[in-house]
Amino acid sequence: MDKIPSFTIDHCHLKRGIYVSRKDTIGKETVTTFDIRMKTPNREPAMQPGALHTIEHLAATYLRNNPQWSDRIVYWGPMGCLTGNYLLLRGDYESADIVDLMRDTFDFIASYEDELPGATPRDCGNWLLHDLPMARWESKKYLKEVLENITPDRLNYPD
Repeated sequence: MDKIPSFTIDHCHLKRGIYVSRKDTIGKETVTTFDIRMKTPNREPAMQPGALHTIEHLAATYLRNNPQWSDRIVYWGPMGCLTGNYLLLRGDYESADIVDLMRDTFDFIASYEDELPGATPRDCGNWLLHDLPMARWESKKYLKEVLENITPDRLNYPD
């Protein structure tokens, strides 16, 4: 079997950043999949599942309510390796196009202090697996260390 494209990226050299993972054409539309890499793969501890689950709830809620982007959001969800998230957008984009959106998203999560959206047994399939303090900590770390002064090597996959 052929490897899927995301398994062909050299994770030994991958840094935290924002990367275009793939672009797919569906009918006449392009869907851009972004790799929102919050942790350096295999070189730092992955995120705790509760923190990543909370980031998922907050980011998905924020993005789907963002007046400029809501009609382009297809999906936001965690990576199975617990080192980041995938964002799928309707449209043909490059990493630099969403830096401000990601800054705003992670700033929202880093400062979030209200009741967690969708964190009830009725709304979530694993409502007890949440950790808002760690989600805030991880988001602030990513915001401060990566997003606030992002460089080109964190916007394009390594060769």
